[in-house]
Amino acid sequence: MSEQTTPPETQYAPLDSDNRFSLNPELTAAIFDAVARGDVAAAHDLVAPLPAPDQAELFEQLDHDERQFLTTALAGDFDSETLAELSPEAAEDVIEALGTEKSAEVLADMETDDAVNILQDLAPAEQMELLEGMPIDMREDIEESLTYEAESAGRLMRKALVAVPEFWTVGDTIDFMRAADELPEYFYVIYTVNAGFVPTGRIMLGTILAHKREVPLEQIRQTNLYAIATDTDQEEVAYLFRKYALVEAPVINHEGMLVGTITVDDVVDVLVEEDEEDYLHAGGVAGQDFQSSVWQTTRSRFSWLFINLLTAVLASLVISLFETTIEQVVALAMMMPMVASMGGNSGTQTVTVAVRAIATRQLNDGNSGSYIRKEMIIGLLNGAGLGLIMAVGAFTLFHSLKLALVMWLAATATMMMAGLWGALIPIFLHRRGYDPAISSTIFLTTVTDCVGFFSFLGLATVILLAV
Repeated sequence: MSEQTTPPETQYAPLDSDNRFSLNPELTAAIFDAVARGDVAAAHDLVAPLPAPDQAELFEQLDHDERQFLTTALAGDFDSETLAELSPEAAEDVIEALGTEKSAEVLADMETDDAVNILQDLAPAEQMELLEGMPIDMREDIEESLTYEAESAGRLMRKALVAVPEFWTVGDTIDFMRAADELPEYFYVIYTVNAGFVPTGRIMLGTILAHKREVPLEQIRQTNLYAIATDTDQEEVAYLFRKYALVEAPVINHEGMLVGTITVDDVVDVLVEEDEEDYLHAGGVAGQDFQSSVWQTTRSRFSWLFINLLTAVLASLVISLFETTIEQVVALAMMMPMVASMGGNSGTQTVTVAVRAIATRQLNDGNSGSYIRKEMIIGLLNGAGLGLIMAVGAFTLFHSLKLALVMWLAATATMMMAGLWGALIPIFLHRRGYDPAISSTIFLTTVTDCVGFFSFLGLATVILLAV
């Protein structure tokens, strides 16, 4: 890219008039054009005025070299909030372009939880270089957070919070906040603590403002803290926030001391991340596959496809058991994929519902039996109905009542079994401590293919070739 200095001549509305939450396509095209031409001034002037989330959206659409060019073009105007919004791959490209000194400065301008989220994906040596460039107090907070397990409340929390002695009044609290040199940029709750810095209550900001100065905090605080231990998994944190409609919750260490807080904006990120992760794993691809190189993507997908190959071999072995039947009734070769396909689709519906119900705690040990029976009945009824349609089609094509009966019975049996195994597999995996979203589909495909082919060809052998 050759560096140009031509300023942009056209002003663009930042958002699309048809969709006010999306970037204007003309603006996006102009930015991409400026990056492609290496026009530093145009790229800077078009991107710098945009809010951080919009800037991050643009960075995610660029490749490695383009991100580095745009980062350099923004230079001193690079917004720390933009870095906080980026995926790990994009953030690494930006940090490389900014350099260690500037990156440390940008990270130091973040909340600790956002900085930890960026640093945890970097190599240890790179982490150390960036930490050394930060103020000592923030560095210590981040280093402490990095000692906690990945995807735990300790990693998710931020250190900045407002905590006051439990014996204070509303007036004491307001005066303290007005006099404080630094308060968190966003906070919704004030915590009361005892002499050991153990949280004893929580008070919403609105509650503080609604009471007179002389009112003791003990009279208006809520004692149901919903305190979260530092080692709590982030999925458990998200469940707690969703269940009790929380906007902020305290994080405590093993001694019960208040060490941080988690706000709802961080939990929204967790919910999106977990849903995206489950969706991608169900398809056998890794997170941010779109951003990865050809070699990385090929390597990450190969193992999953290899497992699928093995399951296909099992299905082929089942078919080979009925080679004689297929040779004598050639129509079976055309009809049998329909049965297996219907079973696979039906089972996938059941797995999808089961995985989601497990994630939201709706499906548990107490109601799993009734759920499995329900899915079996649904599969039976759908199989009988769709099997009848398939049987009519088979009779119309081949004028064989026996073949039509085979189609109906096989479709009914296969879809009933798909309902059974579609419910059983995720429940079994969850009870064994595995994530059902990751591996349920591949086990289900194996079962439905084998059951579908076996039931169809087995019934065909018995009914069509019976002496």
